[in-house]
Amino acid sequence: MMAQDRPFIAVVPARFGSSRLPGKPLLDIAGEPMVAHVWRRAAASSASRVVVATDDNRIRDALTPLGAEVVMTRADHPSGTDRLAEVAELLALDDDAVLVNVQGDEPLIPPRLIDQVAMRLHDDAEASIATLAEPIADVESLFNPNVVKVVRSLSGLALYFSRAPIPWDREAFAARPEWLETDAWLRHIGIYAYRAGFLAAYRDWPPSALERLEQLEQLRALHYGHAIQVALAAEPNPPGVDTPEDLERVRALLSENR
Repeated sequence: MMAQDRPFIAVVPARFGSSRLPGKPLLDIAGEPMVAHVWRRAAASSASRVVVATDDNRIRDALTPLGAEVVMTRADHPSGTDRLAEVAELLALDDDAVLVNVQGDEPLIPPRLIDQVAMRLHDDAEASIATLAEPIADVESLFNPNVVKVVRSLSGLALYFSRAPIPWDREAFAARPEWLETDAWLRHIGIYAYRAGFLAAYRDWPPSALERLEQLEQLRALHYGHAIQVALAAEPNPPGVDTPEDLERVRALLSENR
């Protein structure tokens, strides 16, 4: 079955406020706002529709001349998932409609991964969310709290997400190895596919204690008993933009490719 037979909508949440990079969606990368690069990547996927969801008129005004569809949302959403729930309501989507959350700080995301996560959800009727992961190859990333780790079951369902180095290798970590020699550790890639009906339920659940502790919104779904399918990414996903150093690295990469 081809992707066009399993339609999905790509949604790019773009919040203006950021503690580390104020106005992050509008930061210039190779002559365009960062969010414009994300929108173009999403438009290059098989999505039947691409929507940017924002709470700020400056983002809307920057994207509208490019031909992007922009939906204005509330400013008080605690997470991107909550923002997508409002988008699904504003667009009056059927409960079975699939939406892919393409984070607005991923200007290098491969369109193939957007397609992959959408198809993974279409293929698993029991899962409420689909997402992606890739192997962690170095100890520095494993112990970096900004790199989210995921442990999954034999069938690919998420068991837990954490900023901590899970699973914990009791013997090897005690010896502080210089590198990892196994693929037991997975980095979570923050792209999600949901059904609109699930989003409507998610928005009404109080955040869980684990979600608050880890600051990871996907833990709310696990807390309330919903399955998250985690597939290995079909190709490497370049890191997003969280820090000024990330921004300079992405600027250099995109300038080289022009």
